[in-house]
Amino acid sequence: MLQVCVFLSVSLFSFFAINYVSSETVQGSVLLNSGVFDKIVNKYKAVLIKFDETYPYGDKQDTFKAVVEATLSQPDLLCAEVQVADYGEKENADIADKYGVKKDDFPAYKLFVEGKDEPLTYKGDVKNADDIKKFLIRESGLWLGLPSCLEDFDSLVAEFHKTSDDKKPDLIKRAAELANKYESEKEKKSAEIYMKTMKKLVETPNFVDTEIKRVEKLKAGKVSDNKKEQLNNRLNILTSFQMRMKDEL
Repeated sequence: MLQVCVFLSVSLFSFFAINYVSSETVQGSVLLNSGVFDKIVNKYKAVLIKFDETYPYGDKQDTFKAVVEATLSQPDLLCAEVQVADYGEKENADIADKYGVKKDDFPAYKLFVEGKDEPLTYKGDVKNADDIKKFLIRESGLWLGLPSCLEDFDSLVAEFHKTSDDKKPDLIKRAAELANKYESEKEKKSAEIYMKTMKKLVETPNFVDTEIKRVEKLKAGKVSDNKKEQLNNRLNILTSFQMRMKDEL
């Protein structure tokens, strides 16, 4: 009898411990409910909200953690969770209903952008943190450090899009000088992609959009893991160009 009681005690302790850990807020994000939803969302230029079940866990939650980590240095962007209960008082179900999120959609990402009446829905792979970050960059116009992107070059790209065509060759020369400061092979390869893309844009203004489609098509085919990583890196840099082009529209 004593052994049974000890077993039950340990089991109950483990159950509550697991649920306590699972319900903790992801560091760098906030948990939202009906009482504070609008107050929080209205204070930022962009808010990415993940609608999910209570006590989310597993690969999809790890993806969310990776996205949150990538946004920590961006003060104008907040990541948040709305955990929706389907039992008892069905906490936060009213928020999910308001934005058309159903249980089968979990986890569902909605991006609230300042100045837009309705949130934008992420429709990509919820296990792919890079794709979610690209969605954030494209739709919010805010800078995030995607893998293989170089902040100095991203600043130069922003200047590139504002510069008249006759002055763009001068910026490409500056890009070549900037590339010399990088020592690692990975950074050198990234710098090379930036410079090649700038040169192509001088010749073909819509190069970025068509190149993104081409690279995404290649990525969707049968390629090695190493090649897929290279294509992902290229897409990240192209997305950075696309974001800054959008800023100038």
